Amino acid sequence: MHTLVIIPAYNEAKTIGSVIDAVRAHTSHIVVINDGSSDDTARIARAKGCQVKSHVINRGLGAALRTGFAHALQTEAQYVVTLDADGQHDPDDIPRLTEFLQQGHDAVIGSRLINTDGMPATRIVANKFANAVTYGGHITTDSQSGLRAFKRDALKRMTLNSDRMEISSEIIEEIYKNKLRFREIPIKPVYTEYSLAKGQSFTVGLQTWWRLFMIRIFK
Repeated sequence: MHTLVIIPAYNEAKTIGSVIDAVRAHTSHIVVINDGSSDDTARIARAKGCQVKSHVINRGLGAALRTGFAHALQTEAQYVVTLDADGQHDPDDIPRLTEFLQQGHDAVIGSRLINTDGMPATRIVANKFANAVTYGGHITTDSQSGLRAFKRDALKRMTLNSDRMEISSEIIEEIYKNKLRFREIPIKPVYTEYSLAKGQSFTVGLQTWWRLFMIRIFK
């Protein structure tokens, strides 16, 4: 059973190379979803030997993940991991997530809020705010985490429609809707000046809530 890692990326030339190098310590199966980048993100990923799927324009995180999931289901991958391109996630957590898949769970999410030691206060507040505005009645400590792992069959059962940040909450809703065996495990994100600058703003949080609200009405 091999693991495929999906890395959605938009203008991440500064970090994508080192992220790929660290992921490769755990799997050689990596696909970078280049979401309309105007920098060297795609070129660097290809130079590192990764498959690259590119969007002509920037379509958003949700569209990038859905492209990655569709690709994963066309491969032989049994485990599928998503991981951010900005260096916030520690690829050494990949085997920790897939270990729970091996134990029988269908989906595992790395939570930044189970243990917040060393986490900047601004990030704690921002992440808890994101949890609150995207809450759909499903208990989770970190609805917006980008570090996740799924069994192949679990992905096949999920119906995802979002193009932007609301994809993270939609994933949680699909996990509960399909009664998937779900586990959250603590992770320690790597916060740098660069990754902190990539965080969601208050405005983005409200936009995400509104799009998610509309999806819930019409889904």
